[in-house]
Amino acid sequence: MSKELAHEIAQLHAEVCQALGHPKRILIFYELSQGKKSVSELAEALGMSQATASRHLKVLRDRAMVTTEREGVNIYYSLADRRIIQALDLLREVLASILERRKELAEAISE
Repeated sequence: MSKELAHEIAQLHAEVCQALGHPKRILIFYELSQGKKSVSELAEALGMSQATASRHLKVLRDRAMVTTEREGVNIYYSLADRRIIQALDLLREVLASILERRKELAEAISE
């Protein structure tokens, strides 16, 4: 693989990871895992303004991580690839392991 191609792949990888790097976007992914939703439905379900939801959805659209479908005057968002939920679940398992190790350290310190 050429250095240029490797760099481009690494850049795309970083962009996907950046999209996963915001708590509100993670919540949007999990909400969309339940089915397509409009901006207003997402905003209400997650307790955020429509403007905030729209900004985060734009990031996810720009990275091709969500798709849109127009139905009349409404635009509905869906996951572009359901494997994103598997990836998020795997990251949560890693997080649980990290927290367990920290718990063990905290208990050792307090003894």
